[in-house]
Amino acid sequence: MFRPQTYYLIICLIATMVLPFVFPLWKDAAGKPFYFMMDMTYVILFGLSNTLTLLSIFSHKKRQQQFVMGRLNIILNLILLGLFVYRTLNTSGETAISEKGVGMFLPIISIVFLVLANRAIKKDEDLVKSVDRLR
Repeated sequence: MFRPQTYYLIICLIATMVLPFVFPLWKDAAGKPFYFMMDMTYVILFGLSNTLTLLSIFSHKKRQQQFVMGRLNIILNLILLGLFVYRTLNTSGETAISEKGVGMFLPIISIVFLVLANRAIKKDEDLVKSVDRLR
């Protein structure tokens, strides 16, 4: 029904749109879970990632544009992951973060599925170019 990259992008969308509401990023020293909504930077970055993923899903006829949006989304998720790592390493001397949560690893899941989607987009583009050569 859909092309493989659409399924990969939908999984990526679930990882960045639904799961951050379920899994906390970490727990503070008091044991209280810290969700992404508690920091505006994380809200903006997750929102941009969701927007890029949705635009990529709906621009299925423009493979090159879809590929570029996938690359930008990978970079955005790497920045988000870097901020998470920086925050945990920077505050590890203090006891602000007592336990890392599953939510910190959601950008990794997103990156993996974005790479798979870009690989499928590239395969489609190569197929179209090979058919054009035969004409």
